Amino acid sequence: MSQTVAVQRILIVKLSSLGDVVHAMPAVQDLRCAYPQAQIDWVVEAAFAPLVARCEGVQGVIACELRRWRKAPFSASTRREWKAFKAQLQSRTYDAIIDLQGLSKSALVSWLARTTPHGKRYGLANRTEGSGFEAPARWVADVAIDIEPHVHAVQRSRILCAAALCYDLQGPALAGLHAGGLAAAAPLQSASNGNPFAPKKPVVALVHGTSRADKEWPKAAWVALGQRLNHAGFAVALPHGNAAEKATSEAIAAQLGDAWVWPAMALDAMTDTLAQCAGVVGVDSGVSHIAVALDLPHVQIYNFDTAWRTGPEVLAGTDAATAPRLPLRQCSVFGQPQPTVDAVWDAWESLATPVLCR
Repeated sequence: MSQTVAVQRILIVKLSSLGDVVHAMPAVQDLRCAYPQAQIDWVVEAAFAPLVARCEGVQGVIACELRRWRKAPFSASTRREWKAFKAQLQSRTYDAIIDLQGLSKSALVSWLARTTPHGKRYGLANRTEGSGFEAPARWVADVAIDIEPHVHAVQRSRILCAAALCYDLQGPALAGLHAGGLAAAAPLQSASNGNPFAPKKPVVALVHGTSRADKEWPKAAWVALGQRLNHAGFAVALPHGNAAEKATSEAIAAQLGDAWVWPAMALDAMTDTLAQCAGVVGVDSGVSHIAVALDLPHVQIYNFDTAWRTGPEVLAGTDAATAPRLPLRQCSVFGQPQPTVDAVWDAWESLATPVLCR
């Protein structure tokens, strides 16, 4: 495929959710390589704007709050904020507007955004497995692109952008997500005896929180895994996103010898803090996908056989002929009704981790 499109400004439309936003970041890195002089802007829900601002190559972040506006569409505040958003969105024109979401709400944003005289809107022509799709996305697009239905979420965005702007995909998927500085709570834990001269310990974050109960891993399993990590020389950190997750973090920490619950953090502070960890073990959640984007040693836990679509390489559940060669830096573990503690621990020990305290 040869590059034939003249592009100076590109607008990415990927509004939500957290994991989906992270999965779109490698497509931005591809665009940067294909069009190094182009300016890339991104429209996203305000909650995820601090994260998108840390994606290398994104020059402008246009934040919206469609989720909140839909709850009170005729209120004075919604009308005022919508007007301001629309003015910002339409303040410049784009040679390419690429809807990576394929929903009615993203189609609306793409339709409102302005193209240059030769500019075009690009979008999905079909649904892919496990992903949402709504017809307006195809109607709004000047060029609707068919995607192979059985495709990883990261590759879906990469393929769409490459087909839209006529370049070949090269190399692995790199998110280009960077921490923004020192974390609010550095993940280095002093030895439990409080000796200020004791060496600091590497920290593994256990990401147990998820928006779906059927994705959770049992609390007893987290305790057992945390105990093994403590015995191996790691301190354990437990993040949380709401009161219920905080209670779970506290319950797990209470049964471990070297663990602490992180304070509540904004998404950018969470990213910075997570970036300092020696590794992460987590369920299929947005925070776990951030760990992947940060290239941290990571084991992602799946109760459903969907890791092929959203997770790193699958370690468990494959036969010897198809299993990836070890060591990996990141992997997924699948089991029903849940993966066992032994399976998750074996996966962790197989990773090419920077620090292994054995």
